[in-house]
Amino acid sequence: MQGKIVVITGGTSGIGQVAAESLARMGARVVLVARDQKRAGAVLERLRRFGAAAAHAAHYADLSSIAEGKRVAAEIAAAEPRIDVLINNAGALFNSRRITAEGLEMTFALNHMSYFVMTLGLLDALRAAGSARIVNTASAAHVGAKLDFADLQSSRSYSGFKVYGRSKLCNILFTRECARRIAGTGVTCNCLHPGFVATRFGDQSGGLVQTVMPIAKLFAISTEKGADTITYLASAAEVAASNGQYFYQRRPTRPSPQAEDAAAAAQLWDESLKLAGMSA
Repeated sequence: MQGKIVVITGGTSGIGQVAAESLARMGARVVLVARDQKRAGAVLERLRRFGAAAAHAAHYADLSSIAEGKRVAAEIAAAEPRIDVLINNAGALFNSRRITAEGLEMTFALNHMSYFVMTLGLLDALRAAGSARIVNTASAAHVGAKLDFADLQSSRSYSGFKVYGRSKLCNILFTRECARRIAGTGVTCNCLHPGFVATRFGDQSGGLVQTVMPIAKLFAISTEKGADTITYLASAAEVAASNGQYFYQRRPTRPSPQAEDAAAAAQLWDESLKLAGMSA
């Protein structure tokens, strides 16, 4: 990873921060995409201890906004004409239904559309690296989830856990379709289940989720273990050619049948293009 450029969303806490620090220790230059400037500043200070000469950087945006995602992706692409690794890791679970300023359900907007917008916005810079990787944080929470393309914004009914599971299904379907489209370009796209990790996840979700999460986290794995497969997919030589796969504990694993639906993956891509006002 010496001299490699890694862009990471959700890198200011939890498994994203641990992955960013691990990659910085390996010699990578880390570019954070963050919302909280104070937290990002603290992480940058930590990264500089591992590689002061690497000129780690941060760009700021609310990734639940498509417009903000486009803007920050354009800023990063202008500053980094070559990107070796993009890690899409930002995400959250919301107990009650929230709507973004652009009219999207918040979980879908942040957990899926931010991955989509950032990836398309940085794809030229990834191709310019000659050999690059896209790593998407998904989850086993996708098991049992199904997409309703007539109601992607969960307006008919809402359950925080169910909607979160659907967003993680979107991550895997997006990975599958992205991998198909970029095959042969030198860029690969894979996703992973990090395990149930003791992080800030769910702390601001509200309602019952926020109440029970501290108890559930007593049984969670460490952030170091949760971040391990992210770091592995971003750096390991043995997965350089892997494309379109779902990993758990460094091993390719079969996701649910719904996550292997090629037609659903293609339809989600087309719907996401429309929502983002992008072309690909």
